[in-house]
Amino acid sequence: MDAHDLLWGMTQDQLPLDAPEWARRVLLAARPVVVRRAVIGAGRVAVGVRGGQRSDRLAAEMPVASIQRRCRPEQLRGGGRAQVPALQALHAVTPLMDSLGLPWGPTGGVGYQLATGVAVLHQGSDLDLLLRTPAALSRVEAKALLQALGTAPCRIDLQLETPFGAVALAEWAGASKRVLLKSRHGACLVSNPWSALELSA
Repeated sequence: MDAHDLLWGMTQDQLPLDAPEWARRVLLAARPVVVRRAVIGAGRVAVGVRGGQRSDRLAAEMPVASIQRRCRPEQLRGGGRAQVPALQALHAVTPLMDSLGLPWGPTGGVGYQLATGVAVLHQGSDLDLLLRTPAALSRVEAKALLQALGTAPCRIDLQLETPFGAVALAEWAGASKRVLLKSRHGACLVSNPWSALELSA
């Protein structure tokens, strides 16, 4: 499982005993949980439960054997048009993102709404995107992509998913020599997010 994948099948009894009532309602409604970055035991996957409010987020663990369905961000690229700016932005940037020739898709609220049909977006919602970059994306390419995305109807937060974790496009396109890489083992500052040698140093 990869970070941002949506998984169906988690049940209320798999939540921590002190889990809030809203989290139990989410699972009772058979809604998905989202894979998060964390190191946990074999046969389990780290997930987050998403509620109706922005503050309603709960870290949990789900048995792999309970997974009934999995949806990856790149399976959600065909989002319909809507009055919400975040969905308008997704439609607007699809040709540009497709032209990169790399797997990509929406995450966050946009991905969740497209996958479930549950209206979680509002007029001020951002568009969160994931771009899988198995090979290094140069900083010049990153800057050009960031500028191109800047014309969208809402703010876009794009994460470059490298083989070792994720880095924000905005950071990689910036001037800082080191950027924050988020991995299963935590977050660390690196100069090259695609370097396994740097991470093991």
